[in-house]
Amino acid sequence: MAPSRADRLAPVVEMAAKAEREAARLFSQGQAQLAQAEGKLAELEQYFGDYQQQWMQQGSQGVSGQWLMNYQRFLSQLESAIAQQQRSVAWYRDNLGKLRSQWQQRHARVEGLGKLVDGYLREARVAADKREQKLLDEFAQRLAGRKPD
Repeated sequence: MAPSRADRLAPVVEMAAKAEREAARLFSQGQAQLAQAEGKLAELEQYFGDYQQQWMQQGSQGVSGQWLMNYQRFLSQLESAIAQQQRSVAWYRDNLGKLRSQWQQRHARVEGLGKLVDGYLREARVAADKREQKLLDEFAQRLAGRKPD
């Protein structure tokens, strides 16, 4: 018996499902990377706030010129690190959007292929039911055509 249209599509469906699983894995990985980048940004911002608090406490007690220069240099480096991390977070967000879109496209393909296969299976069932009904009708006609002995 020749393979049905649904059977012939099975490898295509499997490949699409595999691609969808990979896209979902990458999307999940992207979510984790974004969360990690946001966590690092929050830590840097917290550290910046703590360092400013230290400045307020130290400044009220008086500071040396050297301490002030070191503070300003470190604060500048910290601001630069925060700005870099903000760019990193923005990149991860953008990347996550692309990964989400890719997963959604692959998911939609799997869904569409699934509906197509379901339609083919439904058509095959209807055709098989019609063939069976035709055979039963023919059998019933033969039985009715026989005369009892």
